[in-house]
Amino acid sequence: MGNGIAQVAARAGYSVVMQDVKQEFLDRALTTISSSLQRDDDKSRLSADDKEGIISRISVSIDIAAVRDSDFVIEAVPEEQGIKARALKQLDTITRPEVILASNTSSISITELAAGTSRPARFVGMHFMNPVPVMKLVEVIRGAATSNETFGVTRELAESLGKVAVEVNDWPGFISNRVLMPMINEAIFALYEGVASAESIDQIMKLGMSHPMGPLQLADFIGLDVCLAIMNVLYDGFKDSKYRPCPLLKKYVSAGWLGRKTGRGFYEY
Repeated sequence: MGNGIAQVAARAGYSVVMQDVKQEFLDRALTTISSSLQRDDDKSRLSADDKEGIISRISVSIDIAAVRDSDFVIEAVPEEQGIKARALKQLDTITRPEVILASNTSSISITELAAGTSRPARFVGMHFMNPVPVMKLVEVIRGAATSNETFGVTRELAESLGKVAVEVNDWPGFISNRVLMPMINEAIFALYEGVASAESIDQIMKLGMSHPMGPLQLADFIGLDVCLAIMNVLYDGFKDSKYRPCPLLKKYVSAGWLGRKTGRGFYEY
């Protein structure tokens, strides 16, 4: 999702530094951004000059020190608390004290992540929806210590990116994934129990509930490892059996069948 956030920020006129741990990840991200913008160019929603201007506002680096002078930092590393905590600790050390740190986490406690930094009042959740260039929503999540000023600046930034910022308080899964993931998990249980095929489950939800994508197809798009991580956060956070991850989801993740990104999940790609 980091490349999507970088794309919308650069398109809004901001200078962006995109940092990752390997150059190949950055090269892939730039290719994805270029392809996304080219589709807009092909549909006359963007000129070739505009496309080049957007890409020129994005610089990349494998050195985390490259973000040292940034005025606002959004963390978008994998959805694992340990990885996020380490990345945020580094960012907290190298950025100016007044800089707001935002996490794009989809379920992990903003309060806990903020507590691992020296600036909990200037720490906030900024949960973009995927794909970022298309989806309008950003959940802006207040941690226990998030200041009103931090929330206001973050909301204004989201709106400047063309997004709709919706305020949410810090609970496991926030709102989007607290509602969405149990639905996906229940669809997996229905498949696991042999109630219907994956195709039938998805068709029922698309035709009967007007969902643009069925829950199992959506799970493949999100990544089954991400779905499992979020379900585990919900289950651990609420200690309620209704959030228990389906055994079939755990089995697929153990097999490395993570959805679109590995070529196989509930469907083959």
